[in-house]
Amino acid sequence: MKASGSAIWQGGIKDGKGAISTQSGALKEYPYGFSSRFEGKPGTNPEELIGAAHAGCFTMALSLILGEAQLTAERMETKADVTLDKVEDGFAITAVHLTLKAKVPGATREKFEELAAKAKSGCPVSKLLNAKITLDATLE
Repeated sequence: MKASGSAIWQGGIKDGKGAISTQSGALKEYPYGFSSRFEGKPGTNPEELIGAAHAGCFTMALSLILGEAQLTAERMETKADVTLDKVEDGFAITAVHLTLKAKVPGATREKFEELAAKAKSGCPVSKLLNAKITLDATLE
């Protein structure tokens, strides 16, 4: 399987404007730029897109792992906080913190935490990122 995303950029780093699109059309020329990345202005940025991708990948991976343990989630909600830090040679994504709230009938806290940890390390996006990845998993 292959999927793609694309970006267009015009202008300099601070005054320039960009647009991000996805193959599926979920994002079509959605604006991004310096101000949406560093100044909290409207638009998206690569870090929040990585966060959304990581949250989605992790939650899907956990669904698979739960199924293998004969468990089915009634609901799972994951937030991925992505940290972009200034480093010696520029900027780097240094950490991702996953916060999961889940309702999984029949799951014990120990089993749930074990399976969530397995999903954290096993999901393809976790494997891609060269950053510290942490997880808080709450079984409701």
